Amino acid sequence: MIIRKVLLLPILLSLMRFSAQESKEHSLKISGFAEVYYQYDSNNPESNSRPGFIYSHHRNNEVNINLAFIKANYETENLRANLALATGTYMNANYSEEQGVLKNIYEANIGFKISKNKNIWIDAGIFPSHIGFESAVVKDNWNLTRSIAAENSPYFETGAKISYTTDNGKWLMSGLIINGWQRIQQVDGNSAPSFGHQLTYIPNEKLTINSSSFIGNDKPDSIRQMRYFHNLYGIYKINNHWAVRAGFDLGAEQKFKGSDAYNIWYTPVFIAKYSPNEKVSIAARGEYYHDKNEAKITTGTENGFQMLDYSLNFDYQILPNLLWRTEIRNLNNKDAVFLNRNKNLEANSFTGTTSLSVNF
Repeated sequence: MIIRKVLLLPILLSLMRFSAQESKEHSLKISGFAEVYYQYDSNNPESNSRPGFIYSHHRNNEVNINLAFIKANYETENLRANLALATGTYMNANYSEEQGVLKNIYEANIGFKISKNKNIWIDAGIFPSHIGFESAVVKDNWNLTRSIAAENSPYFETGAKISYTTDNGKWLMSGLIINGWQRIQQVDGNSAPSFGHQLTYIPNEKLTINSSSFIGNDKPDSIRQMRYFHNLYGIYKINNHWAVRAGFDLGAEQKFKGSDAYNIWYTPVFIAKYSPNEKVSIAARGEYYHDKNEAKITTGTENGFQMLDYSLNFDYQILPNLLWRTEIRNLNNKDAVFLNRNKNLEANSFTGTTSLSVNF
């Protein structure tokens, strides 16, 4: 028996070393997120739905789930993959054009490293958008609700990208070929892919500057209208308590197929955040969305969509993975676009929203 144990010991030690080596080389992580919210709109529309240009937290006067997902992430030195399945009112609104089970795919992608010495990757599948500084996941944002700019630019995209991060981590560069403007399946009758880029510069821990773009057509070839869109933003951490974000979106789309004239829209956004301690933060946002010719948001009114948006929210981190947020927000358009309970149109919409989110 003693001899047998002695003979088995080297084998066991080898297996332990192999197991330790494997654990260093790859990892499989399971994570999840869920957000429950309640929102009340002063107009209290009969449908209990927010206007069509609102996609997150878009149900009124009811407790509901904005977003809940479970995610698997697998990584090795040269391979990475993500799969996340989701539900919630966010998914219903943003994935309404997708078919069948595609409506519930929050993320599904595979990537591999193509260089031994440099951090260069090729990834393909369904990704979070490369545009903007606001995510679908509330804990990653400074405000509870999303800006109109975020709501009306892609939250997700499908395609392939090549990306490079410098050794010092200060520069990220990527080029993308994608299936259109926030699409999993390309629009029927559209034979041309869309393109994009992302360039991020992080010179130090206080400052981030990002440039992202989209070029393509999101309509059938028979009515093709080229769209050109650019998002620029900066994030600056002033000190341990104060930080600011500023962004500017600019878009242009052909008035009709083959036209030399374009419909233009633009959006400046500014957010300031104050965090007196690790548990509490307060954020204020101001934004103006100008789309007079209704290239992106259709109202059918004389002056189109010219919206002023400002909000204030209070956050309390109850537990490291449990966040409570409350926000008041006012939207004011040049023309009346908000439907009230009596089915009349109003130019103003005042909302109060509260949410509880957990991640693991």
